[in-house]
Amino acid sequence: MALPPRVYFTLHEVSARWGCNIADIAGWADAGRFRILTGIFPVRCGQEVIAGKVALSPMDLLPLFRRCGTGPTEGIVRRILPLEKSDWLLITDPAGGIPVAIADMMILAEEVHAFEEENDMVRRVATTAGASTNYDWEGMTIALIVRIHDRGLPATQAELVAEMQDWFADRSDGKKMPDERSIRRKVTPIWRALRREEA
Repeated sequence: MALPPRVYFTLHEVSARWGCNIADIAGWADAGRFRILTGIFPVRCGQEVIAGKVALSPMDLLPLFRRCGTGPTEGIVRRILPLEKSDWLLITDPAGGIPVAIADMMILAEEVHAFEEENDMVRRVATTAGASTNYDWEGMTIALIVRIHDRGLPATQAELVAEMQDWFADRSDGKKMPDERSIRRKVTPIWRALRREEA
């Protein structure tokens, strides 16, 4: 049985995945393209106690994202945004805020994938003509067509990618599967074309 799709990517993983500087990631997050998250222990924000998953403001932690790489790896957060809220909350206890490290910052996988699709990043890597492949991509495409014909499109592209991962796993006892990103590259053009037709 195949593992489910990734839920989070760290900033370092995203930086390597996109071939960009961590300062770029902070800039795109500040522009609202996706959120930078972390997990915190319980803190008091006025009368509320907040814990768990929260969003961070890159501008509050700007020294961490220096393009030259000379900044610290840990900063102090004095305001947070719980994911279910729309307004930032000031941390009142502990009074000095809480430490957060770059290594503990994450982006939701669904937001990473959405950003890649919006910017055509899934098409970046192309195989050369005549290159051999270790995977049955033609078989997967046929399985994909049959699935969509019989049951229509699922709610999200991630579900479709996960189903194709399962298809590879079923045919190899879980021993021979392409990674999620490779499958997404094959699925994305089909997904986009069908979604355009629905719109």
